[in-house]
Amino acid sequence: MAQPVQVSEVQPTPNVPRNWRALIAPYAQASRGRSIFQLATTVGLLVVALVALYWARQVSYLLTLALSLPTAGLLTRTFIIMHDCGHGSFFTSRRANDIVGVITGFLTFMPYAKWRREHALHHASSGDLDRRGIGDIYTLTMREYFSRGWLGRLGYRLSRTPAFLLTIGPVYFFVHQRFPSLRKGAARDELTSVILTNVSLAGLIAILVMVLGTKTLVTTYLPAYYLSVFGGIWLFFAQHQFEDAYWAEHEEWDYADAAIRGSSYLKLPRIMQWFTGNIGLHHVHHLAPKVPNYKLEAAHNSHPMFQLAPVLRAPDAIKVLRLSLYDEERRKLVSFGEARRRWRARRG
Repeated sequence: MAQPVQVSEVQPTPNVPRNWRALIAPYAQASRGRSIFQLATTVGLLVVALVALYWARQVSYLLTLALSLPTAGLLTRTFIIMHDCGHGSFFTSRRANDIVGVITGFLTFMPYAKWRREHALHHASSGDLDRRGIGDIYTLTMREYFSRGWLGRLGYRLSRTPAFLLTIGPVYFFVHQRFPSLRKGAARDELTSVILTNVSLAGLIAILVMVLGTKTLVTTYLPAYYLSVFGGIWLFFAQHQFEDAYWAEHEEWDYADAAIRGSSYLKLPRIMQWFTGNIGLHHVHHLAPKVPNYKLEAAHNSHPMFQLAPVLRAPDAIKVLRLSLYDEERRKLVSFGEARRRWRARRG
């Protein structure tokens, strides 16, 4: 249970319209033709990219590494399709969403049902100080951090360093997905999803090792997969961990404000926007998860309320990696250095 925090008075800001559901409704509907086209082109290009990786090894391993970048992008785009299926936004049919979600989850090593449940909890609690820790990057307040012993502070500090997040983080993420949730209320389909995904992956890896060899498999596919997870963690961090990100105690927490002000509009170059399935428009997605990825930009352009979202560009998304603690009084995320200075000043 998160410790209660004290917050100071802040200046009022423009509100998200109360009728936002009606305003976003025209975009919260899947287009079967567009979804099928996106699925076919993404998976088709991914298969071509994987074959190209294997072929490139016979020419130059440097070429293989170079091709790992677009392959990682296609894996990310495949993950976004699974992500939409988990929200029920890729098809109007739940059965179609679940079938495609399982397949695309397998292609990205993700147990679909487990991820779907944890991600739904993330959406339901994003920006809520009293409901942190499920499906998000866990963040301590300054008060919580400085109330810990030196070992607890050291462990948290190490876990929030950019080096850890972007190197050990992808490994932790992969391992975490291999185990079912132990939390109370976890559904049986989550356990089944984890077991079937793990067994299927083990079988696929065994076949590929026999056909291609361990060295070929590891040096060909692993770099692309690692880059994909690396990029995903970086994107997810920048989407919620920025200086003025919305946080509030549960009693005053508001879903719409948390969605718009607690999720960034990460403006990426067009090619990166394509590979990431428009997920940089994260404020729209958090407000209305039923909007499919290919309609996020149109939804964003449809109403001024989306201009309330904090705007980040790629360089900003790198700078925010230093932010680590939530300053309860100023309602801002701060670095460890700034937190230490402010904590000492407050204690006199």
